[in-house]
Amino acid sequence: MGLQAESIESLVLRAVRARVCPGAVWAVGDASGTLAEGAAGLLDPARPEEPMRADTLFDLASLTKILAVWSVTGTLVQSGSLDLHRPLGTFWPEVAGRPLGAATAHHLLTHTAGLPLRANLRYHYGSDPHGVRAGVLREPLRHSPGEAVAYTDRAALVLGYLVEHLTGRPLAHLAAARIWKPLGMTETRYGPLAADVVARCAPTEFDDATGAHLKGTVHDFSTRLLGGACGIAGVFAPRDDLVLFLRHTLSPGRAAFGAPWVEQSLRVRTGRLEPPRGLFWHPDPGTVAVRHGVWAHFGFTGTAMWVSPGRGRWAVLLTNKLYFTRDRVPIARLRAAFRALAFA
Repeated sequence: MGLQAESIESLVLRAVRARVCPGAVWAVGDASGTLAEGAAGLLDPARPEEPMRADTLFDLASLTKILAVWSVTGTLVQSGSLDLHRPLGTFWPEVAGRPLGAATAHHLLTHTAGLPLRANLRYHYGSDPHGVRAGVLREPLRHSPGEAVAYTDRAALVLGYLVEHLTGRPLAHLAAARIWKPLGMTETRYGPLAADVVARCAPTEFDDATGAHLKGTVHDFSTRLLGGACGIAGVFAPRDDLVLFLRHTLSPGRAAFGAPWVEQSLRVRTGRLEPPRGLFWHPDPGTVAVRHGVWAHFGFTGTAMWVSPGRGRWAVLLTNKLYFTRDRVPIARLRAAFRALAFA
């Protein structure tokens, strides 16, 4: 299985020239390390003298759900502190007697809990983080748990609250102490970023409030409302830290989350419901029917990562496509072509 590194590089360069994204950083590898990597384009189109670099920090958006929530949840499951199939209301007083109390952590991880889809937390619950938490945990469900698959950011938000309840520690602390530090992910952190590292951060969408593109501040509004750190989004990291994470996912050792958690997560856990889901990971749409499928997770800002234990390979593609547009079609095409080459 030869890696088409030159084809990947050409693909990414074409995407930059077509203004799919200002720039991109990518890598493909296996459990032993990186097989090919590259960087293309600009960090910021307003500063043409600054190229995109391997150590650029990206607003990972929904990849936060994997790097923080999924991985920390795995440590609780493997330690016996969390039973995925036990109704939340039987051990979490905040949701006891509430509609959410009938759901399980497994329902949340597979997006089958029946949570509301609407995302504007301030509109529904105000701007106080305690009020937001109370509102989210008390909200009526759209349908009974287990009836349908419907992706919603709230699943990660609720799971973040849950792991904080079980441990008595903030999610940001848990992720750093249990996952990032043991794996050597020294530059992965929740924002807002400190001034000394903002210069290396890829800017995202133009912010009317500040009159500039967001840089070092999470794009997701709900996460900003909650102080920049929650289960939905908020994590910033460079490519090489994601490489460490994906290598561990492909070949888990004793540190961080273990092999049983990865094995549970990277298989369809939604039965005949569509679309198929694992535990927060999902089969890449182009590989569902392939025996050794590729599992993926994508971020709204233009980030993506894939892993395939069956093929013994991982891949990461980080862009700041949101600098140009919210249109999802061009980045979806780039991701599909990139994945096809990375796992050919």
